[in-house]
Amino acid sequence: MVRLVLVGPPGAGKGTQAAVLSEQLAVPHISTGDLFRANIDNETPLGQEAKSYLDAGELVPDKVTNEMVRQRLSESDARAGFLLDGFPRTTPQADVLGEILAENGMELTAVMQFDVPQEELVRRMLDRGRSDDTEEVIRRRLSVYESETAPLLEYYRDKVITINALGSVDEITSRALESLRK
Repeated sequence: MVRLVLVGPPGAGKGTQAAVLSEQLAVPHISTGDLFRANIDNETPLGQEAKSYLDAGELVPDKVTNEMVRQRLSESDARAGFLLDGFPRTTPQADVLGEILAENGMELTAVMQFDVPQEELVRRMLDRGRSDDTEEVIRRRLSVYESETAPLLEYYRDKVITINALGSVDEITSRALESLRK
């Protein structure tokens, strides 16, 4: 049973690896973005609450995100393991994840950090060619990631596995699977 939290800066290939690893490990890939979309599309009470914040251009509060994750982790397919992508982002969210896991008699296997040099991240995101991905915006997003995630990596220091996320998708997947086997 593998219960993983994936951590990595924008452009590190976390989403790509989450999809591949989810299939390889036969566990669901649970991303907060997908949870938001599913709850909003299905017009759940949590989805309607999240939508009201998003429509106002505000961040969805932790209490809403936490509850979406709590509900998703209680579903039967997540009992045998999961990959969490985008949660937790902060140490208060990590505390909540700990509570959710404890309530379900579960424990986190590892926190997998995808490591890519900053200049490579900037290059990758500029290469995507999105109009909102200017170098200034990208560097600001990376700075926010660093300030929010550094405390999370310290919080989970005994569970962090750092993966060199340079190379082909297959190479990175191999490194990730090999590190989990250890």
